[in-house]
Amino acid sequence: MFILNQNNSIANQFLAELRNIHIQKDRLRFRKNLERVGEILAYEVSKGLSYAPSTITSPLAEVETPLLKEQPVIIAVLRAAVPFYQGVLNFFDQADSGFIGAYRKEGDNIEISLNYLAAPDLTGKTVIMVDPMLATGKSFLKSIDALKGHGQPKQIEILSAFAAPEGLEYIKENLGLPYRFWIGALDEKLNQQSYIVPGLGDAGDLAFGPKI
Repeated sequence: MFILNQNNSIANQFLAELRNIHIQKDRLRFRKNLERVGEILAYEVSKGLSYAPSTITSPLAEVETPLLKEQPVIIAVLRAAVPFYQGVLNFFDQADSGFIGAYRKEGDNIEISLNYLAAPDLTGKTVIMVDPMLATGKSFLKSIDALKGHGQPKQIEILSAFAAPEGLEYIKENLGLPYRFWIGALDEKLNQQSYIVPGLGDAGDLAFGPKI
């Protein structure tokens, strides 16, 4: 598991601004900070992918450079993932993408509803699942189960800006595919409403405005 804020870097400023109740009022800055964290995590993911030597011709000579053997597939869980996904796509700019519409039904028990899915063939692919908030882990599991209708991936890379321990444990106990976590900040816990504490609130509302 990679946890970004366990090391000193400028990324901690972006994560801090995402949490800050005063800076959050600037939606453009909030979206940009999500994009930045997505870029940094995408770079970290890239280090663990497979590469092969490739000969590149410059104006002066040929040079051998390791390049990706195969592009991953990026899956964004809408709507909060959009700016975070853009950061990942900025670095994997040749990758195919897919989109899942998932939302949480409020009530005594947390239920996840999926109402949209568009994805390419995932057979044998490395799939990067992108959602800025990993709370209960239920939307991740339900999304991955739905994606299996598009083929069996070989590896799942799970990217979140903020995560709760309960969500990580739920995925570890229930995901039957090879996976790795790439987390911006691992927070303390979930509250009684299953929101991440300290977290940042509702990422979708902060990025795009309240929903009714």
